[in-house]
Amino acid sequence: MRILAAIALAFVVSPAVSADMPAFAPQKLVLKDIPAAAGPAIALFNGSNLDQWDAWLGYADPGQTYLAKHDTPVGVGGKGSIFTVTSEDGEPAIHVNGPTWGSLVHRGDYANYHLRLEYKWGKARYAPRQTMPPNNGLLYHTHGAPGAVWGTWARSVEFEIMSGSVGMVVPVGDGLRVTTTAAHDASIIDPKLRFMVGGVAASAIGNTATWNVENNYNADAPDGEWNVLDLYVVGNHAIHVVNGVPVMEVRDICEPDAAGACQPLTHGHIQLQSEGAETFFRRITVEPITRLPVIAVDSRGTSH
Repeated sequence: MRILAAIALAFVVSPAVSADMPAFAPQKLVLKDIPAAAGPAIALFNGSNLDQWDAWLGYADPGQTYLAKHDTPVGVGGKGSIFTVTSEDGEPAIHVNGPTWGSLVHRGDYANYHLRLEYKWGKARYAPRQTMPPNNGLLYHTHGAPGAVWGTWARSVEFEIMSGSVGMVVPVGDGLRVTTTAAHDASIIDPKLRFMVGGVAASAIGNTATWNVENNYNADAPDGEWNVLDLYVVGNHAIHVVNGVPVMEVRDICEPDAAGACQPLTHGHIQLQSEGAETFFRRITVEPITRLPVIAVDSRGTSH
């Protein structure tokens, strides 16, 4: 999910980069000390049907998604139309065809896990993003009512799936917060923050000017090729890995309670998006872990 540039006008002005914020410097990041599974893997996609998933659709016109005035969302629905099971490259896959935005949420509630899935882009692109990079998302710690966010998604943390930004972190929901280490990168959209090991602490907060932190490196494969995503989560701390390259680490995932105190968010459902681009998902599994791997900087260079 990447908010259209025009929507930024509805947000407060992005704060200036702090004086102690370093400039981003390219890094070669590697994943070390990968944890062994603490139990058997569970397949979230059985290859036959979507019986363990619930579907929700946003607005009939996706262009209304971020507008203050809009129609009523379509609501429950989408299985058999937007979300289907198909065969792609000789094996079962979830097909998200993309013209109506929405979400497919698995019914399992998970904490402390390693999730792995594969995705690739199809050819179809739809308004209002048919000329933009293809966009989708893997959302974790999903909870609360379907469509609570912009009438289309449930509250969650997003492992962005968008060409050139796969692994970016986006808190989905008012006030939902994540913290990472970041540096200033003038070449990207506001708030111009990019994950960097050794950067300074920076927070992304849902539905504010500081709504995302970009990935460290674009490790996604060319359109039409399969990508492997690994998500490691322990408590309210997570690591995003794209095709074997760690690109994001977030900690202190939390959301405000009624009194405004940010309470740790440590578990939830897995949510896949529909957001204007045809997408295929397959080989979706979770296995329990008790600790996270470690992201290290390879001093031998910055090429991947």
